[in-house]
Amino acid sequence: MPIWLLAIILGFVEGLTEFLPVSSTGHLLIAEHLLKIDPNSFLRSDIFNIVIQVGAVLAVIPLFRDRLTMLTKLREPASQQLLAKIVVAFGITAVGGIIMKKLHFKLPEEIQPVAWALIIGGVVFIAIEALVRGKNLPDEISWPVAITIGLAQLIAAGFPGASRSGSTIILALLVGASRVRATEFSFLVGIPTMLAAGAKQTMDALHHPVPNAPPIDWGMLILASVVAIIVSFIAVKWLLRYVQSHTFIGFGIYRIIAGVLVLLFLR
Repeated sequence: MPIWLLAIILGFVEGLTEFLPVSSTGHLLIAEHLLKIDPNSFLRSDIFNIVIQVGAVLAVIPLFRDRLTMLTKLREPASQQLLAKIVVAFGITAVGGIIMKKLHFKLPEEIQPVAWALIIGGVVFIAIEALVRGKNLPDEISWPVAITIGLAQLIAAGFPGASRSGSTIILALLVGASRVRATEFSFLVGIPTMLAAGAKQTMDALHHPVPNAPPIDWGMLILASVVAIIVSFIAVKWLLRYVQSHTFIGFGIYRIIAGVLVLLFLR
């Protein structure tokens, strides 16, 4: 398969799964195994994965322009509260991420942990949706929810397949946020979190390259990033409408099926 087609497929997978609660990291790893991409290929390098992820994140900013504009109105109490909660959630993730970095934590690249994380996450999704069924959840983000989302992002950072958006949204439901507000706040916190992580990892990759790492293929990087941007915009716009009238049980079922298939057919 030509490298340009592989780049398009990976960009599509990243854009589709970055904000859906199914794990972009896990799905990229699955795609790389299915497509039998050489582990030494640039398409499996950290810099490639980081940059296309940043592209997917940048794509959703226009969808939150009203909320982002609200954050600039610092004299309004509602804006102050929302900004403070975003900063706290981001700070929890940032401090935890620095600690994990100091401990030399690195995500495994084996496929089995991804499969099990998908299955376990799917079961958790269904269980929590059952717990909150029929409850009148408040349409605002409380401090416990903000703190939980900050901690939940660390779960996704530590377990490939856990899903950043999935972990944050479903645990926010558990501690008392409505589905729509949990999704929205998860994305608002995710924007600075992933942009900061992407910038740091990009600088590290450029200034401290891994020995014998493949050279950067700028053409394939730009191609995959453009695809990720377009697909991410469409996927998030769809998800924001979806959560207004649907639960996450469907995603839970998908995760379980996908995890089982990976265990059966990918080694």
